[in-house]
This record gives sequence, C-alpha cells and structure tokens, in this order.
Amino acid sequence: MKPHRRVVKQPVVLLVEDEPLVRLTQVDILKEAEFWVVEAQDADEAFELLKTRPEIDAILTDVNMPGSMDGFEFARLVRQGWPEVAVLVISGKTGPGPGDLPPNATFLHKPIMPDDLVAALLDVMAKRPQNSGAV
Repeated sequence: MKPHRRVVKQPVVLLVEDEPLVRLTQVDILKEAEFWVVEAQDADEAFELLKTRPEIDAILTDVNMPGSMDGFEFARLVRQGWPEVAVLVISGKTGPGPGDLPPNATFLHKPIMPDDLVAALLDVMAKRPQNSGAV
C-alpha cells in the first residue's frame, strides 16, 4: 500500500505503546499537532515497521512493553541502525539508568501534558542529524 501523499508534508512518528487506551490518546495528541502516526504495540512490531518505512522521522516509545526488548533497548537499536531518526522515550514506571538512552535521545516521565509531549518531540527532531530522506 502506498502512503498517502500527506506523509511527504507531515513529520512521521512511529508510536510504540502497548496500552491501547494510552496509545489512542497519544495518537490523538500527535495527529492534532499535525504529525503522521504509525502505530506499534511493542518494540518487535516497531522494529519490523522501521525496516520497511523509510519515511519515519521519529520514534516515541514507552519503556515497559511485552516482547523481546524494552523501550530503552529499542531506542539504542534505532540509534545504531537509523541515526537520522529522532528518539523520545517515555515511562511512568522507570527512569533511565547509565547507558539506557542512546546519544541525542530524550526521556520524559509520564504523565505528560499534551503540549509538553509535542514540544519534546519537536525538540528531539530538531536535534537529529539530517538525512537526504528527511522531511
């Protein structure tokens, strides 16, 4: 399936959240802020999407999720394989320890006000290395 043409003009965020209601709320917040949102319920699904969706500009990932890796491990994997993708990690249960966050990633504690979430995402995207495929 070809992406809708609006993808070209909107930043694309890969949202990784296992709680359906939290994910739905975050999708609404991001769409309201004019992001194009691709959803994944865990890091394994997100990894597969990232491999096939070169238009992704940023990931927004929770830390505690089912599957083979948590949000910190996924964030480090993204930084290694896709250094041009911005990384924002969020959690209401745990904070990052030494070495948990990759370089240029940002961490926020839940709950997060919608404006703060959007501002943090825009900030981390502004700091990412530019790529010829970036929006």
